[in-house]
Amino acid sequence: MRVTVFGGGSWGTAMAHHLARRGHEVLMWALEREVAEAITMRHRNPLFLSDLDLHPGLAAVSDLTAAARHAELWLWVVPVQFSRPVMRELLPAVGEKVVMVSASKGIETESLDRMDQVAAEVLAIPAERFCCLSGPTFAREVVLGHPSAAVIACPDLELAARLQESFADHHLRCYAGTDLIGVELAGALKNVIAIAAGIIDGLGLGFNTQAALMTRGLHEITRLGVALGAEAETFRGLAGMGDLVLTCTGGLSRNRSVGQRLGRGEALQQILASTREVAEGVRTSPAAARLAAANGVEMPIIHTVARLLAGETDPRTALRELMTRQLKVEAEL
Repeated sequence: MRVTVFGGGSWGTAMAHHLARRGHEVLMWALEREVAEAITMRHRNPLFLSDLDLHPGLAAVSDLTAAARHAELWLWVVPVQFSRPVMRELLPAVGEKVVMVSASKGIETESLDRMDQVAAEVLAIPAERFCCLSGPTFAREVVLGHPSAAVIACPDLELAARLQESFADHHLRCYAGTDLIGVELAGALKNVIAIAAGIIDGLGLGFNTQAALMTRGLHEITRLGVALGAEAETFRGLAGMGDLVLTCTGGLSRNRSVGQRLGRGEALQQILASTREVAEGVRTSPAAARLAAANGVEMPIIHTVARLLAGETDPRTALRELMTRQLKVEAEL
């Protein structure tokens, strides 16, 4: 199978390597020419996961048109906030049979759109040819071949099942599903909760606090998802609880790392300027808070993280406000 992977960051690199290892003919698009040349010639990404060897059959280019024409199956790993302009450049090259699988996690800040909505608007890709790949998967561990699992969701279950067969091997087990909205929202919103988890760690608080945050955070994510048409069960699976636990507790989590540094007193701009990696939760936080407000959904943790990132509160004040909110029944959605 021929596949084009758009995005030369850690996750794009990991998935391109995995699919090449799986035996597919993979061409990767990277914005930086030096990244594309290094992957093709030296089988290393000099900017992301630079210490790991990549599959020798993996090639990369920095030419969008060449990448688009390589295959009709596109794996999209461009960060959400940069996806729309890249898609606009791709518009002349998109064919009627292109299938897009999004592995980008986030909500567009200005429009509040999910990735399937952006792809439909810009590239006219219908829902039945758009899939979402998500789950508890750190890029480094996928490259190293550690056993991992993910979900491929598409309204067309037959397409999801075909992709499941093509993507899965003994390194990465894939599950097929139809709840595209739920899988997308779970992957986007857990990053916001992970920032909060990092803040708790940065403040030096313990396991009780972390457990409470993750449990109530999952409750909030589910509440918004159901209000937007997702299935509650999705948030109890790999894309929901699985990815939330990984991102909130794993040492490789970019969003958790941002939260840790905030909890220790560093300024957000200083943190963001110190790394090439994109912490999607930073831009998703205000979008998620606005999306919840627009749909009349109460999300106190998400709202508090958005306020904290905007400089409207500080970590200890925010935590105290959350702990002293009006008491309520636990099971309420």
